[in-house]
Amino acid sequence: MKDVLADLDAWTAAGIDAAVATVVGVRRSAPRPPGSKMVVSAQGLIAGAVSGGCVEGSVVSVADEILAGGPPQLLDFGIADEEAWEVGLPCGGEITVWVSRFEDGPSRAFADAARCDERAALVTRLTGPDAGATLLLRADGRRQGGLANEALDAAVVARAEDLMWSGQSELQEIGDEQLFIDVTAPAPRLMIIGAVDWAVSLCEVARTAGWRPSVIDPRSRFARADRFPAAERVVSAWPAEAVAELGGIDRATSIVALTHDPKLDDAALLLALASPAAYIGAMGSRVAQEGRRERLLEAGVSESDLQRIAAPVGLDLGAHSAGQTAVSIMGEIIALTNGRRGGRLADGHGRIHAGAPEPVPQSLTSNERTAP
Repeated sequence: MKDVLADLDAWTAAGIDAAVATVVGVRRSAPRPPGSKMVVSAQGLIAGAVSGGCVEGSVVSVADEILAGGPPQLLDFGIADEEAWEVGLPCGGEITVWVSRFEDGPSRAFADAARCDERAALVTRLTGPDAGATLLLRADGRRQGGLANEALDAAVVARAEDLMWSGQSELQEIGDEQLFIDVTAPAPRLMIIGAVDWAVSLCEVARTAGWRPSVIDPRSRFARADRFPAAERVVSAWPAEAVAELGGIDRATSIVALTHDPKLDDAALLLALASPAAYIGAMGSRVAQEGRRERLLEAGVSESDLQRIAAPVGLDLGAHSAGQTAVSIMGEIIALTNGRRGGRLADGHGRIHAGAPEPVPQSLTSNERTAP
């Protein structure tokens, strides 16, 4: 939604009607993930995309029909026999696109949430006589609208709440009904413990990957904003105070301890383990990790909780420099938060892009990891 907001806002301000096309289903390989959008104005202006360009023309034609007063439509595109090069996806994928008028109500409220960088989910009913009914859910529990079926409302709420935190939109099938859960969320956060040289590169790589990095270190001589230009915040305080200042640790927060100082790293790891953090990592040699393990066990951490810590942190890239190590760490964070293991694509057999994530443990055990 955020990619097309500027255009939608401009058209709305000018009193121009618009239609929104959303990728709601993906099968096999496809160029755009679920939730991708293209908007079409009543004056023929277009923004965004739902494919690599091969189906946009057909979608625009349907959008024009809807803007002229037609009902919303669910469209399927893909390579199929002799139609492969007519209106299809030469990349070999299949997509389903929902096209509807952009109207007041939950849909506009969803756009407002995206504009304000809030966490929300818009559930749209795609099938049946009430196709087009929408329900907006916010992270604080507020709701707007409904799916014209209380049972559907209740059935989809828990999944929508989970997806709000993952940042991934998804097609749901409940009985004979198809529903699409579209999510908007602020960029995930990365809290880096230790204002060390490694953290400079990690902030830069995290920003490039779409994370919001913050650096935490009580040593004010090192924890200076000028040293970390890519950081959203640099907080000179002990972990408990700094985490509280940053708003706490939620399900979209990752924590990486880099200092090698037990006083700082252990304090941060204990906070992280008591939270729903999406990822917890700690730098250090295998010998250092064993010492940390013993200290955390003595502090009352269970063996199962210890498995949440990625230690040594990062993917096995053979990294040597700070920049390469930052890529290794962010690579692991991205992989695990997306439900992947982080291996070579050339060695894999599953989907490359959109689709259900592969089942992966919350974190790999220490003997399955290697140092950056």
